[in-house]
Amino acid sequence: MILIVGLGNPGPRYAGTRHNAGFLALDRLAARAGVSAFREKFHGSFASGTLEGKPCGFLKPLTFMNESGRSVQAAVQHYKQPLDELVVIHDELDLPFATVRMKQGGGDAGQRGVRSISGAIGPGFVRVRVGIGRPPPEFRGDVADFVLQGFPPADRAELDSVLDRAADAVALFAQRGLQAAMNATNQR
Repeated sequence: MILIVGLGNPGPRYAGTRHNAGFLALDRLAARAGVSAFREKFHGSFASGTLEGKPCGFLKPLTFMNESGRSVQAAVQHYKQPLDELVVIHDELDLPFATVRMKQGGGDAGQRGVRSISGAIGPGFVRVRVGIGRPPPEFRGDVADFVLQGFPPADRAELDSVLDRAADAVALFAQRGLQAAMNATNQR
């Protein structure tokens, strides 16, 4: 089984924010797989389904971003999930908006959900990084304010394409493996 995790914060206040790019991409992927029946499990919202002929679990931790590791650890322990078959989709400040990249392991780049997961289970999982960019120079506030805002209208027009590319990366991983998925996803 492939365990696919989308990171975000629960509740309507955070629904369309940059920090919820992982939730948004996971919802897109689950819809493609015909999955609609999520239920509370593993301190999150969980569903089972099939993607590219492979059994998958779809998990949205409801522990808030900074405690995502608690939810992911519960699912990993339950399924005895190998880390190379765990895919975490998350927002990343260090990538320009609309950039999608895939990698295995590595540092957390300040993403506290990734940090929480790495601390709970180790860093060897696969990551689909959805670029949200850094705050522009004229932005008044700190990084937390920026990531907890909704996408501006100019970015919303491109958001569907970005979420599709993130979902494509995971589907390709399920179909052809990590190297093929990284080669296709990380092309500039």
